[in-house]
Amino acid sequence: MKTILNVIWLVLSGFWLFLAYLGAGLLLCITIIGIPFGIAAFRIGVYALWPFGRTTVERRDAGAPSCVGNVLWLVLAGWWLAIGHIVTGFLLCLTVIGIPFGIANFKMIPVSLMPLGREIVPTDQPFGAR
Repeated sequence: MKTILNVIWLVLSGFWLFLAYLGAGLLLCITIIGIPFGIAAFRIGVYALWPFGRTTVERRDAGAPSCVGNVLWLVLAGWWLAIGHIVTGFLLCLTVIGIPFGIANFKMIPVSLMPLGREIVPTDQPFGAR
């Protein structure tokens, strides 16, 4: 079932989200300071490409630099990304068919708010990466 949902998601919105995060990641990687943020954007983009059957977990080894980076990300980009996912998720939930896709958008809110220090893992192994 998750494969069917992923294929429909890919056709309707996943590919476009992936391209947007990929473009943002490439722009962020232009400067040396932006490389960690660019890598985070790439990670979110891959998650947005194929979200069903995967989840995010916090990494235990993420330290103070991740915290500082997340604060910067939250102030500069995180709020806007989260608002976009909330609005899109709400609009998708207006139809019965769109409810799973709206929930997938809501799943992306935590990682779009604070992507540093997170890892994307399969849902059947949420603690396997630790």
